[in-house]
Amino acid sequence: MHYLPMAKLTVSILFLLISVTAWSAETCSRVATINYQEVLVDVSSRNRGEGLRYYLQKDQVSKALLDEYQENNKLNWKSAAFSTLGAGMILFGVLRTSEGENETVTSKNFLILGGLTLITVNYFVSRTMEYNNERLLSQSVEEYNKRNTPKIFFSPTDPQNGYGFGVGASQEF
Repeated sequence: MHYLPMAKLTVSILFLLISVTAWSAETCSRVATINYQEVLVDVSSRNRGEGLRYYLQKDQVSKALLDEYQENNKLNWKSAAFSTLGAGMILFGVLRTSEGENETVTSKNFLILGGLTLITVNYFVSRTMEYNNERLLSQSVEEYNKRNTPKIFFSPTDPQNGYGFGVGASQEF
């Protein structure tokens, strides 16, 4: 049973990823200030930015940027497929009992580490894309504020200065 430390390492890394996501800010609590009133930006985790639509739809450029932002926030089947493949590799690696002399791609260590790597890389790529997508919402608000009133005061992050690390959790309402 010299694979027991490998299983412990796998569980520890997965637990670390899950616990790191608990530190993130809640998406549902983002607010913008309009006419000295706070407006909820995210109506739900599936429809982010929708709380600003009433104002942003008055400007065609802002509306187009908001639509693009929401389109990019939709669930991606490729990300789900990579995560499922990684989980399958880990499960197959843990359940694998015998190893022959010529097995390299189907070895227990390769499957477990490969699956863990696939899940980790997919997670960070998805979070990076989500973080970069926030720029579209900020641009939408900026475009609206250039030509319309009342002004919207909203800053989810600061994309120009690069604040934050792309780690977070989703929450259902």
